[in-house]
Amino acid sequence: MAHITRRNFLAGSAALAVTAGLAGCGGGSNGAATDAAKDSGKDLSRIASQEMIDAAKKEGTLVVYGSCEEAHVAACCQHFQDLFGIETQYQRLSTGEVESKVEEEKGNPSADVWFGGTTDPYNVAVTKGILEPYQANNASHLISDVYRDPDGNWYGIYKGILGFFFNKDELERKSLEAPTDWPDLLSDKYKDLIWMSNYNTAGTAKLILNTVIQKYGHDEGIKYLVDLDKNVQVYTKSGSGPSKNVGTGECTIGLGFLHDAVFQMVDNGYGNIGMSIPSSGASYEVGATAIFKGCKHPNAAKLWIEYALSPECVERAQEVGAYQFLVIDDAKQPEVVSQFGLDPDNVMNYDFADAKANTEQYVDDIMKALASSGANTGDTSRFQTE
Repeated sequence: MAHITRRNFLAGSAALAVTAGLAGCGGGSNGAATDAAKDSGKDLSRIASQEMIDAAKKEGTLVVYGSCEEAHVAACCQHFQDLFGIETQYQRLSTGEVESKVEEEKGNPSADVWFGGTTDPYNVAVTKGILEPYQANNASHLISDVYRDPDGNWYGIYKGILGFFFNKDELERKSLEAPTDWPDLLSDKYKDLIWMSNYNTAGTAKLILNTVIQKYGHDEGIKYLVDLDKNVQVYTKSGSGPSKNVGTGECTIGLGFLHDAVFQMVDNGYGNIGMSIPSSGASYEVGATAIFKGCKHPNAAKLWIEYALSPECVERAQEVGAYQFLVIDDAKQPEVVSQFGLDPDNVMNYDFADAKANTEQYVDDIMKALASSGANTGDTSRFQTE
């Protein structure tokens, strides 16, 4: 499938798309998509009952905010439209942007569902009452209760391992060894060589923040991140930003999800990228999906959740280079990650409850601490928001 941008629209939906700033999936009419679903010959009973499908089709439209990579969001939206004949529009936004946008919309969200991105911002959204609980039938296919909100506010669809990646050529040129654990990153030898994402905009940065605090405690964790800031050259808007620049050498060392580095190596051909799993224990994300409270297409939204918890959805990821581990029991894992030694079970015991209760406060704490330290937190060349 061709890469879909925010400015591509489905025929007949331009007015809505312009209003919402959304992209549409496909180029045909709703009837053509319905015919495609009928002709596919797929047994959709694994996803939902015919009654649920019919109710969703009557609404005719679904609007998705996606916080994983745009190609991943687009592939899943296109496939959903093809299967069910429901006009599906999406916009790619970082998790922080989605949470802020929907909170500002005060119960009248311009999208129906949220797809992808780490659960820490989802949990902030839970505390603010902007997600709609839904008891999904297909939650029975999750491999563990870790991958769901106990009240049904969100459901996990994939798992990503947090670590370090680096440009091997640049490190060799500088006669430097790659970092192997969190304390290594504080060394003066890495000054202005590290990229990570922006605490205010990226779920990945929030996961890094929570991980460090859980490892070192609140005060020592904040101190660690202030010390780390002395070596950080850029805080990208998106969590995948560092990985996109490490192969070219613009970023020497990046903090983020290792599946993003795998994409750069496998799909973009950057053989000069190396990866390191922190020796004291890797942290991880749960990529999620959820329904927005007050959404305009509730039946289509429920069908989306059931779809997202099925192989039909999650296996689309690896087709577009998204190599996260899948958390659905009957889904086929991406085979490519096995050659890089990534183990989805070799991770720390991440405290989701603490993250749910405190992420927003922790972001405030680190930004205030950085400002007090003299870091220029308003510098758009370092703290990117676009």
